[in-house]
Amino acid sequence: MAKASEYLCVALDRPSLEEALGLARQVGDRAGFLKVGLELFSAAGPTAVRELRALGPKVFLDLKLHDIPNTVAGAVRRATALGASLLTLHASGGAGMISAARKAAEDAAAKLSVERPRLLAVTVLTSLDASALSQTLGIESPAQELVLRLAKLAKDAGADGVVCSAREVAAVKKACGAGFLAVTPGIRPAGGQAGDQKRVTTPADAIRAGADLLVVGRPVTAAPDPAAAADGILESIEEGLA
Repeated sequence: MAKASEYLCVALDRPSLEEALGLARQVGDRAGFLKVGLELFSAAGPTAVRELRALGPKVFLDLKLHDIPNTVAGAVRRATALGASLLTLHASGGAGMISAARKAAEDAAAKLSVERPRLLAVTVLTSLDASALSQTLGIESPAQELVLRLAKLAKDAGADGVVCSAREVAAVKKACGAGFLAVTPGIRPAGGQAGDQKRVTTPADAIRAGADLLVVGRPVTAAPDPAAAADGILESIEEGLA
């Protein structure tokens, strides 16, 4: 059985590299992955990926790329050179964009003799619920139906997995296969505040649903003691694995 830490990714949403590195050191080896998102990447750029990789955990570069295929392919080539293990792009960018990203990742990895980052297609943000999808985006389909549609498109186009809420993981695995990665944000400890998230799940329930990686931000990063908070998440993951 995999260690609980291999299922935990801590989102280092910090305005400076110094703060992010400090938080990463507090968490230590409790997390198998550290996530570099838009805030940190905007502050520190590629240096953030390099510095965090040097600490040991794998890096999840969460830039949610969404542009024309040629532009995304160029960004993927640069991200591959950085050594990120996971990289996100929006499934709604379409099959052509995802296919171009996959080819760019493969070509760059072969040229540099490095491991190719696994590409994760973002389906429906966990901050959106049925009301937001309908009223803001004009999408009347239930979230799970939209997630499945985008997951199938992403898999056929060459993505390695998707980002979705834990509530959709079982359906994604059934439709796309057990080997298709399901990475789940919107993770909250039992009784924890949802914040701006709508489709939330506890760590244990996410693991039971079949999630491969849990992305946890504020429950750890905003805690008075991030290390202790991460330990609590790991205990819940172990409960789900039991």
